Amino acid sequence: MIKIGIIGMSEGNGHPYSWSAIFNGFDKTEISKCPFPVIPEYLSNEIFPDNFLTNLAKVTHIWTQDLNISKKIATASKIDNVVNNIEDLCNGVDAILLARDDAENHIQMAMPFIKADLPIFIDKPFALNIKDANKMLSSQKFENQIFTCSSLRYAKELILNKKEADMLGHIEYVEGTIMNKWETYGIHLLEPLVAQLPNRGKLINVSSHKSSDYHVVNIKWERCMATLKITGSRSSDLTLSFTGNNNTVLKKFKDSFSCFKTSLSTFVDSINTKEIIISREETLELVEILEKGICHE
Repeated sequence: MIKIGIIGMSEGNGHPYSWSAIFNGFDKTEISKCPFPVIPEYLSNEIFPDNFLTNLAKVTHIWTQDLNISKKIATASKIDNVVNNIEDLCNGVDAILLARDDAENHIQMAMPFIKADLPIFIDKPFALNIKDANKMLSSQKFENQIFTCSSLRYAKELILNKKEADMLGHIEYVEGTIMNKWETYGIHLLEPLVAQLPNRGKLINVSSHKSSDYHVVNIKWERCMATLKITGSRSSDLTLSFTGNNNTVLKKFKDSFSCFKTSLSTFVDSINTKEIIISREETLELVEILEKGICHE
């Protein structure tokens, strides 16, 4: 049984609650106090332990920047050990979940565990510039030490099935919409899009524009284009619209539990198989687009 240490939390990101619960199960009373109501809602809709990852690994240790927050998460998501210092996670665990999406802190937080030879899942966005991404990757002690992805890469409802792909033909253009900020949420549109465009060709150009709450990023590859709209605090569904030379298909995100579960099980698979699951070239291309999409107007 793989023992995992989890790091949290960043503003607006409840992954330490949900990711830990997907491995450990949860206390119904305590999880109801989670500051992200959607988490206890979707967890309670799943059958325990059948739909959880209790057979693969256990989150045994937690650190956050606030001891009280750590204790609340630990109680809700059945984590046995709360540590006072982030470096203490190096002791007694086999792997790390860096469950924060404040990419500017990822190098500082990840480096002790990279140096300690521990496999680490770094929450997306991995980095907001190529320099930071390369620094982390070049520091690895073994080639698959860092696993990083947006869990929405594995959202079944965003993945084109064979019938849809055949109906589309060559995908020429994609539109995506999501709430919040480009720096933290843009990756959740970008990754499931890029993962489904193996024939996109070389990245040509990225341009970015902001007006009020809206942030629009235009991306051009050799054989495809995309427009991603980030709506800030204005409510919007997470959607991807694929347009091919034959038709258009609209996909809408709705199932957080399943994609989180798949990304976490894939991380465990990467530990067991010692394989790089997602190519480093793709990871670096995603970081390059994120960096170029940051609007400085």
